[in-house]
Amino acid sequence: MVSCRACNPRLLVALVFGLLMTIVLGLAIWRLVIRIQREAIAPPSSIPIEFCQNGGTWQNGRCLCTEEWKGWRCTIANFCENSTYMSYTFARIPVGRYGPSLQTCDKNTPNAGSPLAIRLCGLSLYGEIELQDVKKGNCDENLETLEGKIDDIPTESESISNHTQILTSDASILTAENITSATEVVGQIFNASRNAAPEAKRVAVTTVSQILDASEDVFQRAAAADNDDSFATLIEQMESYSLSLGDESVVEPNVAVQSVNISSEGSLGSTSVRFSVEKGSSDSLVSGSTSVETNVDSLNPNDRTELQILLNTTKNAQTCGFVVYQNSKLFQSKTFIAKSNFSQKIISCTTDENEQDQSASVEMVFSPKYNQREFQLHYYACVHWNFLTKDWDTYGCHKDRTTDGFLHCRCNHTTNFAVLLTFKKDYQYPESLNVISNIGCALSIAGLVLTIIFQILTRKVRKTSITWVLVSLCTSMLIFNLLFVFGIENSNKNLQTSDSGTVNIDFDNNEIPATDTIGIPNPTCTAIAILLHYFLLVTFAWNGLSATQLYFLLIRTMKPLPRHFILFISLIGWGVPAIVVAITVGIIYSQNRKDSQWELDYRQEEICWLAIPESNDFIKSPFLWSFIIPITFILIGNVVILIIITVKVLWKNNQNLTSTKKLSSIKKIISTFSIAVVFGITWILAYFMLIKNDDIRLVFSYVFCIFNTTQGLQIFILYTVRTKIFLSEASKVWKSLSSSTGRVKSLPAMTPLRLRVRMYNMLRSIPALHERFRLLEPSVSEDLTLSESDLANSNI
Repeated sequence: MVSCRACNPRLLVALVFGLLMTIVLGLAIWRLVIRIQREAIAPPSSIPIEFCQNGGTWQNGRCLCTEEWKGWRCTIANFCENSTYMSYTFARIPVGRYGPSLQTCDKNTPNAGSPLAIRLCGLSLYGEIELQDVKKGNCDENLETLEGKIDDIPTESESISNHTQILTSDASILTAENITSATEVVGQIFNASRNAAPEAKRVAVTTVSQILDASEDVFQRAAAADNDDSFATLIEQMESYSLSLGDESVVEPNVAVQSVNISSEGSLGSTSVRFSVEKGSSDSLVSGSTSVETNVDSLNPNDRTELQILLNTTKNAQTCGFVVYQNSKLFQSKTFIAKSNFSQKIISCTTDENEQDQSASVEMVFSPKYNQREFQLHYYACVHWNFLTKDWDTYGCHKDRTTDGFLHCRCNHTTNFAVLLTFKKDYQYPESLNVISNIGCALSIAGLVLTIIFQILTRKVRKTSITWVLVSLCTSMLIFNLLFVFGIENSNKNLQTSDSGTVNIDFDNNEIPATDTIGIPNPTCTAIAILLHYFLLVTFAWNGLSATQLYFLLIRTMKPLPRHFILFISLIGWGVPAIVVAITVGIIYSQNRKDSQWELDYRQEEICWLAIPESNDFIKSPFLWSFIIPITFILIGNVVILIIITVKVLWKNNQNLTSTKKLSSIKKIISTFSIAVVFGITWILAYFMLIKNDDIRLVFSYVFCIFNTTQGLQIFILYTVRTKIFLSEASKVWKSLSSSTGRVKSLPAMTPLRLRVRMYNMLRSIPALHERFRLLEPSVSEDLTLSESDLANSNI
């Protein structure tokens, strides 16, 4: 047999990496072949891949575009390009919106950070996109100072309204205090007693639209601190303003106001007015998306109708008004919690009748926008806004039973109306574990069980204290694998879900729901997620503790182990993960205990594992702080210790020790891999699964799956099968079985002396180190002695 001393280490390393690259390349080619086969077999989709362009998404049979694009495939520009006016620079501005200048007020001014100017991107009389004149701001004015000038509205209404618009043009920087001040100022501009100029009121509508672009969280904090009821005042004043426009309308991206003069119709009896809002290519309201019809008999929705309301009034009414809000941010409810980001339009309807003579009634249909592939409509309630309770109310409203796909409501009065929707999320539960996962986990479970039994039964023979660390690691890994195989799937996936639509909706019940999404509670899945979280953290903790112990034994050989070292690391390995999991679950429950679905802030619904948050909430997520960061620190520490041990011990040749000279490079690689397995280094492959490219991520997913599902098998092979005691006992069993069948055949001499055996013999001549180094070798008995000649003649 050719001696391994003749092997070129660089060649061996190159062969190993070449083999790994061949595996990765083979998986990539296999994935490509599978994709080609699927594309050849699968029927052509009705919607081509990437049919919707420029950020548009295909929803409910059409492309939903961003504000900057329109058209069937979102390919028609709907914006003004970057521009410069005098010393002001403006980025791309969608049509119908005011864009803030890139230049902002100096930090030393009261209005620090606000834009110096704004510019409108609008349409000309011929429908061409064009930029309008620039409105300049005042850095010495902020929303708080403008709030103090409310009494000056009769004389300075246009100036105050323009400055308020400029200060709210960038919704991303608005605070709760800014929202409160802006709504207070705008509400007073609409107040008829202030005698504001008509142009100031039109600008105020734009300001309201801009305010509604602020985040929901900011509105919630503003509503909680709104002691002057500025939200309610603004809503009421908007209703009054809707009666003052004659037959005209004002349409902004988030607000539309329409007045209808019905006195000219000459009707002696009742009069009906139908107001409609059509679906657009984006979520924003645009000019032409609203329409009004008078003297009609009934509702008449079509496939483009998003909202339609029929006002039935008497001859006493001279004027009626409508206000459409693109979302419900001004209507902060205490009883209904909205978690989804669906557009929730609010429709206000009012007449100029006296309160004593009010006899108007309304009929409404809603066709709300939501992703029907991900959500199923479960329930809805017809409601109106109660200004006394500052919340939604169902008094005087009920549902109409229909099967046309629209949500029908009927109310016996006029005010602000909405439908509160409740959805069931149509979760895409994954398929059962694939073949690789099943086989790998089964082999790991068997290997871990055998390793634990072997380590415990042979501990007295080996007389080593490292057994406890390895047994603890294998135990935690074994429990995690069992939980993963038998509990990772959510049992809710077996429940039948009905098709979306209004067929199964309860039309007799009109109670206000508590939230807009409901789920099926599954405490068992939550418990499995907690246990998986705990035992995986325990596994990583013991990975780190194994590295720490090995560092003490190999690098700090002249210093004794700390007192009560085993007890200390046991408390860390089993206790610290329990504290982390308990704190995580406790914080999430305390923050969301009023929510019946609080557990979905901790775990996923698709599988019983930690919830993966959206990108904008990732920093605040428990997944980051209670899992990613702890294991990242452990893996970094383990990699550092592995490098130190590899450089200073495994790959360092001592010319005075013959056994080290004879140690082959292959054995060094195997020894390094053995330590890497116990250190959990292969989990680093999980970070490559974060790559956005689907094909690359899939390849690393398979590599990660192969290495980590078989980690228990690797430990069994490296730390049990390769040991002297195991091979000796296996040889005896084989001889016994062979003799019982009359075919006694002795096995070839098997002396797979591994890294720890050789290091044991290399260091056995040093009495000071002999006793401590024995802890590294779980497979060497107390009376095991090998001569240097034995090492030279061993079959490597």
